[in-house]
Amino acid sequence: MKKVLLSGLGAGLILFLMSYCGLLAGVTYFPELFVEYNNPLFNSDGSRDLLFFMHPFIMSFALSWFWARFKKLFHGTIFLRGLEFGFVYAIVALLPVMWITFSSLDITLLMISSWFLYGFFQAVIAGLLFAKINP
Repeated sequence: MKKVLLSGLGAGLILFLMSYCGLLAGVTYFPELFVEYNNPLFNSDGSRDLLFFMHPFIMSFALSWFWARFKKLFHGTIFLRGLEFGFVYAIVALLPVMWITFSSLDITLLMISSWFLYGFFQAVIAGLLFAKINP
């Protein structure tokens, strides 16, 4: 359990930094995508902002537990194990969530695609870290 918590915390810190840097880079290099966030659907009064910033940690702890439970199924180099872990997460969790989100909310295919790719990338980064510190 200690490895799950420590690797989850480490991955959470890395994903948090990656998220912040990715946001800054995204606004700079893909401003047309971020204009879509002016939609009233995304307006918040600020009372739940902390929940938004906790996302990388919630995700990393869940992925760390999943890794500890199923790591024996992932074979090959650290890179291949991390990549396969990201693919499994993307197909099992992201695809259904993005499907229902796109079908039920007034958001564009570009936005939902960027969320899918971003989640996949996060899972690959977490998988690489888990394969390295909790083989």
